[in-house]
Amino acid sequence: MLRILIVDDEPAARDRLRQLLAAAADVEVVGEAGDGLEAIEKIAALRPDVVLLDIQMPGCSGLDVAASLAEPRPRIIFCTAYDEHALEAFELNAVDYLLKPINRTRLAAALDRVRAAKSAADDADLKVRATKSSASPRQTRFLAKHANRYHVIEDTAVLYFSVEDGMTKLVTAASHYWMDPSLNDLEARLDAASFFRISRHAIVNLHAVKQVVPQQGGAGQIVLSTGGTLDVSRRRFGELLEKLGR
Repeated sequence: MLRILIVDDEPAARDRLRQLLAAAADVEVVGEAGDGLEAIEKIAALRPDVVLLDIQMPGCSGLDVAASLAEPRPRIIFCTAYDEHALEAFELNAVDYLLKPINRTRLAAALDRVRAAKSAADDADLKVRATKSSASPRQTRFLAKHANRYHVIEDTAVLYFSVEDGMTKLVTAASHYWMDPSLNDLEARLDAASFFRISRHAIVNLHAVKQVVPQQGGAGQIVLSTGGTLDVSRRRFGELLEKLGR
């Protein structure tokens, strides 16, 4: 059974997709969202297998939604009236890019691709899945919340990620934001050449480190480009020096 979430700011477009999906016996529409922010919340809550995702929406675009998703990610089929975003959509590992008005034959073909990919993933052993995961492109932008708005933050703007009151905090030179993924999730998705986990509580952008201060007992402290400081655990201190030395 394919569990599908429909995301489009136009009710008529959502109704059209529901009608097209009704003929498929192995499809269940688990919900709908009318904008990008609602889509992020529904994806986290419902864990659909597939998201039929519009691009031009209020709040944040479908491309921003897709770029922000943590593993395990649903499979994305973009459904849009605009053809100029196709390259970026496929860079985000979209299964297909359908132009409105959506055609029953094209939608069915896209769902067949999802079924084939899902079947292959189910049949693959752990070694194959691990190899596939390690080859995945690293995440270079993040969707994070400040006050009542979501912001797209480029990786080059991030000073560090930390944990505060059980929440993941993204810190830049100008402000701080809040995210859903845990530090463990982020560590697996970040570029290891640029980011390093200095303790259980923080991952730092190596390009933001200006000084390293050894402390008694083998631990240490780093000074950031903004003047702020972070503690480095004893277990991570030597590896941090090695990373910076490269």
